[in-house]
Parts: sequence; C-alpha cells; structure tokens
Amino acid sequence: MNLKDVYSIKVVRLERRRVGRGWGSGLGKTSGRGEKGAGRRSGTQFRSRFEGGQMPLYRRLPKKGFSNHAFRLRFEGVNVRALEAAFPAGATVDLDTLRNARLVPKSATLWKLLGDGEIAKALKVTCDAASAGARAKVEKAGGTVEVVAGDARVRLEEGAARRVAQAAKRVVKVDAYKAEAAKAGKPKKAAAAKGPKASKAAKAPGAGAGGAKPSKSGGASKSGGASKSGGASKKDKE
Repeated sequence: MNLKDVYSIKVVRLERRRVGRGWGSGLGKTSGRGEKGAGRRSGTQFRSRFEGGQMPLYRRLPKKGFSNHAFRLRFEGVNVRALEAAFPAGATVDLDTLRNARLVPKSATLWKLLGDGEIAKALKVTCDAASAGARAKVEKAGGTVEVVAGDARVRLEEGAARRVAQAAKRVVKVDAYKAEAAKAGKPKKAAAAKGPKASKAAKAPGAGAGGAKPSKSGGASKSGGASKSGGASKKDKE
C-alpha cells in the first residue's frame, strides 16, 4: 500500500484553518481577530454569559418572590413494585438496604414509599413517609410499615397543622366579612327610605314657629305701643 492510495480514498477531510498567514488564508491581516482590545490577544477568556460589556440577561430579568427551595424536604420515591422485585419475603427495607439495591442514590437522606404496582411479599418497611395506598398494599401482603419519627416527620406534621389552621382562619375571616357587610347594608337602605319623610316633618313645625314669632312681637308692639303712646299724648294735650 502506497501513500498515494491513502489519499485516493474518498473521505471528507476539512481543510486546516491557516491562521496567521495574511490575506492568502482568507482571514485577513489580523487572522480573524479584528483590531486591538480584549479577545484580540492570546490568553483572553470570556465566560459563557458575557455579552460584550452590556447588561447581561441574568441581570436584566426581574427578581421577585420567595422560594423555599433551600428549606424543602427532598424525598426519594420508591414504589412497592420495586420492593417486590428487589427483596425476598421477610426482608427488612430501610434506607441502607435501598442504597445497596441501588433503588435510591447514595446522597439520599429521606425516602417515601409509594403505591404504584403490586406486592405479594411480607416485608418490614421502615421509611420516612408513606402514602395511604402503599401502606394498605404492604399490610395486605402481611408486611408492616413503620414511619420513622424524625425531623422530616415533625416538619410534615407541623406543615399539615399549619395549613389546617390557615384554612380555618380564612373561613372565620370570610364569615366575619359577610356579617359586617350584611349589617352595613341594612341601615343604608332604611335611611334612604325614611330620609325624605323625616326631613319634611322636621321642616314643617320649624317654619310655623319661625313665622309666628315675628307676627306676635310685631302685633304686640304696634297695638301696645300705639295705644299707650296715643292715649298718653291725648291726655297731656287736654
């Protein structure tokens, strides 16, 4: 086999990029790096999210809200179908045995028993949480399910109690709001119906009393004053 025979084989071979060879390479005098500045010299590195100096996307997007990602409980779910296939009858199933059977990763700290599938073996299961369906299937097969009393169980129970208390508070607030709305709605309607009648009744006696006072005072002054003054003047003249 000769060297020319190797090159005669039809294989796609890309031409090498001839860098730093001037205009003849097709990349120009600067080898495709452009003129001066960062990125035009050797040793320059840019991070993947660099956008040429402008405000990057991860800083332009709004940051809003709260996330409890750091405080959540992370359970590895294992179905009863997997226990049926991986363990013999009468075996004890816990986190260590699940790690050995490679049903959960080595970094797992909590696991939950789930009810997908069927199980016919009596197993002694010790878990951090279990669904009602999975517990029923294991107990029906003659096994037992024990939920370990630990931080995970305490946090789950506290969370459930907190949700129930919040729901009860919401119900009380809604009932109180409805009661206040009902009380506030009735007087407004009554006042609107009785308002004009009451105003008319109040105006009528006030107007009569106001008109009577000047007439009495004026009449008394005219009659009394005229008679007294008139009578006195006549007697004096006589």
